[in-house]
Amino acid sequence: MAKIKGAECAIEDIQKLPFEEALKKLEAIVEAMEAQDLPLESLLARYQEGTALAQLCQARLNEAELKIQQLEKSGKGELTLKPAPHLEEQA
Repeated sequence: MAKIKGAECAIEDIQKLPFEEALKKLEAIVEAMEAQDLPLESLLARYQEGTALAQLCQARLNEAELKIQQLEKSGKGELTLKPAPHLEEQA
């Protein structure tokens, strides 16, 4: 159980990773899980870390997509951010 608890500490650090680094770590975990005969505890820890990395990558992609959707050109041709539609509905 100590390995899984250690993975939880690593999960807190995952939130600080840039997208590209998180994706590389996720790919490495998938490759290691597919290629190696690992003990159950190690597999569980890697699965937990991989799940956290996948969630982080998806959240970062969603944020980027929202920012792209919010970009609009002004009359002068300058790009500006417009408010997100779902935020306006809540106000």
